[in-house]
Amino acid sequence: MALSLDREAYYRRVKRLYGNWQKGEDDYANVDAIVVSVGVDEEIVYAKSTALQTWLFGYELTDTIMVFCVDKILFMASKKKVEFLKQIANSKGSENANGVPAITLLVREKNESNKGNFEKMIEALKGSKNGKRIGVFSKDKFPGEFMKNWNDCLSKEGFEKVDISAVVAYTIAVKEDGELNLMRKAAAITSEVFNKFFKERVMEIVDADEKVRHSKLAESVEKAIEEKKYLSGADPSTVEMCYPPIIQSGGNYNLKFSVVSDKNHMHFGAITCAMGIRYKSYCSNLVRTLMVDPPQEVQDNYTFLLQLQEELLKELRHGVKLCEVYAAVMDVVKKQKPELLNKITKNLGFAMGIEFREGSLVINSKNQHRLKKGMVFSINVGFSDLTNKEGKKPEERTYALFVGDTVLVDENEDEEEEEEEKDEAEDLLGRSSRAAALLTERTRNELTAEEKRRAHQKELAMQLNEEAKRRLTEQKGEQQIQKARKSNISYKNPSLMPKEPHIREMKIYIDKKYETVIMPVFGIATPFHIATIKNISMSVEGDYTYLRINFYCPGSALGRNEGNIFPNPEATFVKEITYRASNMKTPGEQTVPALNLQNAFRIIKEVQKRYKTREAEEKEKEGIVKQDSLIINLNRSNPKLKDLYIRPNIAQKRMQGSLEAHVNGFRFTSVRGDKVDILYNNIKHALFQPCDGEMIIVLHFHLKNAIMFGKKRHTDVQFYTEVGEITTDLGKHQHMHDRDDLYAEQMEREMRHKLKTAFKNFIEKVEALTKEELEFEVPFRDLGFNGAPYRSTCLLQPTSSALVNCTEWPPFVVTLDEVELIHFERVQFHLKNFDMVIVYKDYSKKVTMINAIPVASLDPIKEWLNSCDLKYTEGVQSLNWTKIMKTIVDDPEGFFEQGGWSFLEPEGEGSDAEVGESESEIEDETFNPSEDEYEEEEEDSDEDYSSEAEESDYSKESMGSEEESGKDWDELEEEARKADRESRYEEEEEQSRSLSRKRKGPAHSSSRRSSHSRSPGRSSGPPKKKRK
Repeated sequence: MALSLDREAYYRRVKRLYGNWQKGEDDYANVDAIVVSVGVDEEIVYAKSTALQTWLFGYELTDTIMVFCVDKILFMASKKKVEFLKQIANSKGSENANGVPAITLLVREKNESNKGNFEKMIEALKGSKNGKRIGVFSKDKFPGEFMKNWNDCLSKEGFEKVDISAVVAYTIAVKEDGELNLMRKAAAITSEVFNKFFKERVMEIVDADEKVRHSKLAESVEKAIEEKKYLSGADPSTVEMCYPPIIQSGGNYNLKFSVVSDKNHMHFGAITCAMGIRYKSYCSNLVRTLMVDPPQEVQDNYTFLLQLQEELLKELRHGVKLCEVYAAVMDVVKKQKPELLNKITKNLGFAMGIEFREGSLVINSKNQHRLKKGMVFSINVGFSDLTNKEGKKPEERTYALFVGDTVLVDENEDEEEEEEEKDEAEDLLGRSSRAAALLTERTRNELTAEEKRRAHQKELAMQLNEEAKRRLTEQKGEQQIQKARKSNISYKNPSLMPKEPHIREMKIYIDKKYETVIMPVFGIATPFHIATIKNISMSVEGDYTYLRINFYCPGSALGRNEGNIFPNPEATFVKEITYRASNMKTPGEQTVPALNLQNAFRIIKEVQKRYKTREAEEKEKEGIVKQDSLIINLNRSNPKLKDLYIRPNIAQKRMQGSLEAHVNGFRFTSVRGDKVDILYNNIKHALFQPCDGEMIIVLHFHLKNAIMFGKKRHTDVQFYTEVGEITTDLGKHQHMHDRDDLYAEQMEREMRHKLKTAFKNFIEKVEALTKEELEFEVPFRDLGFNGAPYRSTCLLQPTSSALVNCTEWPPFVVTLDEVELIHFERVQFHLKNFDMVIVYKDYSKKVTMINAIPVASLDPIKEWLNSCDLKYTEGVQSLNWTKIMKTIVDDPEGFFEQGGWSFLEPEGEGSDAEVGESESEIEDETFNPSEDEYEEEEEDSDEDYSSEAEESDYSKESMGSEEESGKDWDELEEEARKADRESRYEEEEEQSRSLSRKRKGPAHSSSRRSSHSRSPGRSSGPPKKKRK
């Protein structure tokens, strides 16, 4: 894929550069032309030249010379880069240039002299203004022959060089909205890595009293940015560190960003951490101090440091000089804690953007530059060489405090981009109470996480209803046209009818060519196409053979695959025809008359089978999108994986084969020579399932459009190989410590590692070959949960864009972008599992059900869905989704007028809520009666003993029924059996009981109460009473 260049951004920015130059402020006034030359040097991470290129084009262009003259712009680069730059040079004249000079592109020759091109550029430089003084970035010195020749050429001509680094930096420092969004994203990723990885890791280390070196911890932070879970959804290839993370503790502190983490072990005192992440070339920075068991004096100094940072933020306003900002902060220190004046950092921050540190825009006592709205600063305030009076060991006596953030300068006050972590959670508290402190902090966080989730879900609910409403109204015009059943015509005109003797003799004749059965009806030969015949049966009764033919007609039960729409349903249809023929041979005839029916029966069956097979194949092919043809790369070094099996199988038996990547797709070739082609542009999800915890290692492709192979259409194709033995021979009576077994285990481990490496290499090569166009996703096993999308339970794992299971067949792949919302059914305390319903944005698509998910997975699933911005709801009942979706599709406006999807919300006013209320009322009633009855027993104590005994019996019964609600089905069935056995003995007691009930008054009230105490929906027999 060709790299694209944002033309509008280029013209906007180059116009700003020329605008500032023409104003002639500062160093710009002395410059006749600007020369920016970039060579190749892997060592240089930040340079003004490359920053200017990134700012203008979005990419760094090595071995490129840019010459900006008053009336023209020249770019000299290699052929490929010139092709890339043509995107901005194409404009005829300067209609798009908006007053910016036209561009001339020069192609760098392979030989090193490039004399002709150099001369053109020198000529242009001389013709620009006075043609004497050129603006350059004097610090940027690139090695290489090409750069040397160019610099020599400039020196020969005797141009006077002026360093314009500072003025260009000032031009670039004000960020556009697009740039600010990239920096916000970078800041969000830095914050995420710090909170979710670094802080948690430090807490673990402190908790377990581990000995970890600063350098090792810094390396682990660098590795963390390779994991997607810390990147807030960003592509790992666009994320890098601005500098290696700096972690310092134990008395050795240097509060600069040029130092590296030393190899000393982390000391549990004041731990400073500085890290910055760069996203799509834009930097961000974050500095924090974590304290373990800090004395009061240290805490006071930390609070003062935060106060200084607040002061600094207040001062960072549009139009203020940087030295004034510095002076205002120093005034606060002088007034409140003058003893800290010599401990504070030399500067309080610097401008940041494509370059991490802008040397000309540093907040110190001398800088006269003014702040402008849209500038982004990394502000860093710290105290070093502070003395801890309570410290006993040398490493405890000296400490430092350092805090920093990425901030944006605004009109009135700055707005912070990082979430500040300045609460007490940062001081990791005393060791004695550390475990308890961490525990309480975590539970508190969990509560807030649930609240955060709810708030986020509310926002999503509103968005969901609005988007769905808009989508449905747009789709309303596109009504689906029902497809009429294909009308099969046997003969277009009577002349095509065969002239066979069978037809003249009024026998049944089958015309195989036209797939037609010609039958005599009232003495006329009538053709019926084979498609009209539903089924046929033949039976012999006595001397006669009967052939019964049933036809399709409106109202008859059609098979699942046959359409029930007839081209002309008003016509008169024949439902069935029965023919009879004798089994007795008449004198003079060679064959029995029934032979014709027997032959007809056999041939009709054959023709019908052939027709149905062909129809099935056509139905499979229907809607198949024609794929481009595969372009074979004849190169031997194509990425290739051998000894793979394909699922679904091409033939009856599974076969091995090899998978090879070509120019525009994969080709799988089986050992038998069958070929299956999968094109890159038809792949919706490419998944790689490693063999960790699995018996197979899989490459799975979920396709946009189905492909045909093995006479069937498939949207999921996977290639896998087995790791180790899937079956184990139980006949081996060997000891577990047998050498063979240990050797086999070791071999399997090696095999797993080998396969994993081979697959990973293949994936990397394919991604490089397709220029990252095809990206393989690896499921996150940590987020996986068990569920049954089909018949069996399997492990469902999320990837960055889907929810998948590739190891079981059939596979399960749901694209998250196509999901409207998720509903959890049967979520109740006493149930061990629940179901998950996936509703798609395309409401005509059937919902997907995942059954029997363990209740323990509910919270992690909610957390994952919330992080993916997917709306979820939950309820206690199972709903009839076919009916619900039909209602929505039939009347979308009515559905959204009534609140749309909010009917699934537990606090909504839908039917679910009412059911919930009525159930909870019943539950309350089931809980209370026994107490009421005890009270009533006390009131009725003046009655005779027998009624009191009855009352207490009642209360026991009611309590019993309460307990029953907790019993499982087996116990209830066993009770029912016992009850049946006892029922015949109880009949007499029943009668005597009813008599006693009539005699005694209070029994009525107790019977009423006991009816309340029964659990809802279950009727129990009348309570037993003993009379005394």
